[in-house]
Amino acid sequence: MNRGFRVQYNSVLGPYKGGLRFHPTVNLSVIKFLGFEQIFKNSLTTLPMGGGKGGSDFDPKGKSENEILKFCQSFMTNLFRYIGPNTDVPAGDIGVGGREIGYLFGQYKKLKNSFEGVLTGKNIKWGGSNIRAEATGYGVVYFAENVLKDLNDNLENKKCLVSGSGNVAQYLVEKLIEKRTIKIYIMDIKNNQRLRLKEYLKYSKTAKYFENQKPWNIPCDIAFPCATQNEINENDADLFIQNKCKMIVEGANMPTHIKALHKLKQNNIILCPSKAANAGGVAVSGLEMSQNSMRLQWTHQETDMKLQNIMKSIYEQCHNTSKIYLNESDLVAGANIAGFLKVADSFLEQGGL
Repeated sequence: MNRGFRVQYNSVLGPYKGGLRFHPTVNLSVIKFLGFEQIFKNSLTTLPMGGGKGGSDFDPKGKSENEILKFCQSFMTNLFRYIGPNTDVPAGDIGVGGREIGYLFGQYKKLKNSFEGVLTGKNIKWGGSNIRAEATGYGVVYFAENVLKDLNDNLENKKCLVSGSGNVAQYLVEKLIEKRTIKIYIMDIKNNQRLRLKEYLKYSKTAKYFENQKPWNIPCDIAFPCATQNEINENDADLFIQNKCKMIVEGANMPTHIKALHKLKQNNIILCPSKAANAGGVAVSGLEMSQNSMRLQWTHQETDMKLQNIMKSIYEQCHNTSKIYLNESDLVAGANIAGFLKVADSFLEQGGL
């Protein structure tokens, strides 16, 4: 038997918004923690979205197609009463990709007899948005560009390290190549994926493969941790300091351990927090909600331009807020303060105590 959860945390800025995660580690505590963080990430996007999160301890790995279908239908049968386009709009997360979103959406339509924009991450053929898959990875790069622009610099000829080889990392690397970075080192922490990276040697004469190693011991200009939470520990922080890394841009959710964070800040390494830097995914989810409401679909170029503008706005909020309250550019503190103030001010303005 599996348990399912949906935490509707705060709707002061708009409908509850946050992903559904299917993974054996999911419990109520995890969902509450993720939902709380989602409030302030959504706040930074400038789009009308509140914060929520959901999921189940069901593990899609190793399950048959029919088992996944039946579970998604059962999950939605219990969830559909509490969600809607103006109430709560879930999205995907770990273990919930396009296939699962399709099954969930199909069951919702069957139960409600209504075609509504109640889930995001849908297929482009039936209400989805262009660049939704690419959005988080692209957004991380756009955020980094804005930081560098303020320093009179850019991504060209930068040596970059990337961890992970999932959705975020893949599209992030695609965008880095487009920006003409000089070298990119990629790490995959999943055992069942290592062969894929190793086999890449057959197709590239310049590629190198390092078994069971993180990329952080390689000197770099910018690091993009995109694998998992707390993947950067104190020892990794020492390597970044030793190798004179200039900036860390978080693609995964909170990949830097708190002790490592303190070390990095003490040594003036710029840290771009996930709350801001990887908000591109939820931003395009918000754009998908808008397109569903208007019954239209923006082109790839239109959506990408809107994403770039949103990431620029997020950076400016973080930078300017930290300057106002701390007299320095601390993007971590700036993101936390800016996200909180928008929610708190709106709460008070709507009569909250």
